[in-house]
Amino acid sequence: MTEPVSIKAEDPRTADGARLIGALDAHLSALYDPQFNYFLDLDQLAQPDITFLVARNAAGEALGCVALREYADFAEIKRMYVDEAARGLGIAKALLKTAHDLALSKGFETVRLETGDRQTAAIGLYEQAGYRPCGCYGDYQPDSPHNHFFEIRLSPAATV
Repeated sequence: MTEPVSIKAEDPRTADGARLIGALDAHLSALYDPQFNYFLDLDQLAQPDITFLVARNAAGEALGCVALREYADFAEIKRMYVDEAARGLGIAKALLKTAHDLALSKGFETVRLETGDRQTAAIGLYEQAGYRPCGCYGDYQPDSPHNHFFEIRLSPAATV
């Protein structure tokens, strides 16, 4: 990473949260038909079972985001996005590590996620971090040709 980045929990309904989620929605809508997107809107991201994290540079500019959703026996990565101009700087890796640390601090050892087959950079990031394919879970369509499901078992020494 070329410049320092801070990652903190924030209200997703801020202007920066809305901008990042809006850009993510536009990106995913261009890749997939609506039935293959599982968007959480800003109000859903502000619910008590979700922590919305924002990465900012030293100037305070919002560069990316990720949400951690809590279930009874696992946590889920949702709404991971890095602004196009900030890609390649290690921000996605830092967001994922922060989400993993948060999951561990909340007592979760398993983290799952869903991503699409056309998001090859995201799949590469998750596989490099130690995610492995898993079965469909939650409200996702089990027979989707685009949606892929991954999980990781965390330990306090896990690194991204």
